[in-house]
Amino acid sequence: MRLKDIKILEKLKIGDQSGYKDLFDLYYIPLSVYSLKYCDSFDQAEDVVQEIFIKFWNEKLYLKLNNSIGPYLFKAVKNNTLSLLKKNTKYCFVQIEDQVNKLIEDEVEDIENIEEEKRKLYQKIEALPEKSKEVFIAIVMDNLKYKEAAEQLGVSVNTIKTHYSNALKQLRKSLDIIIFLLLA
Repeated sequence: MRLKDIKILEKLKIGDQSGYKDLFDLYYIPLSVYSLKYCDSFDQAEDVVQEIFIKFWNEKLYLKLNNSIGPYLFKAVKNNTLSLLKKNTKYCFVQIEDQVNKLIEDEVEDIENIEEEKRKLYQKIEALPEKSKEVFIAIVMDNLKYKEAAEQLGVSVNTIKTHYSNALKQLRKSLDIIIFLLLA
């Protein structure tokens, strides 16, 4: 159980809205990246995550949780992303679900493998186009918001989103390790 999750839940349960901000800051990007694993559009992934946060707040789902928020949010994102795909695709949903389940079963998170993946990820980050790399580092490594990154790099927020989306698409095979790094 994550200590951060416990503190956030305590704040939410006593009505402290800063807990919701803490929750959003901690999980928004990792959940968006996780959703992107199942869909092709970062905008679509962000929409799914935003809907989860709205439902989490409006329906006070935090009152049903006891210590850990992450597993609930990641499962909700997966389910909602797959539901969205089911609504928006012509393909047989059973085939998509089977492929996703196979991908999940194939994921192995042993420490040595994670270190190797981290090394490869850093190499892939270095190989990104310069602007995409700067944006990715600002948002993921420096934990800046889109607006802060835009101000720092002297570009618009939409430009930041475009470069960030391009970087994530190029790093798609490394998304698991990115999520791990964001939550570590």
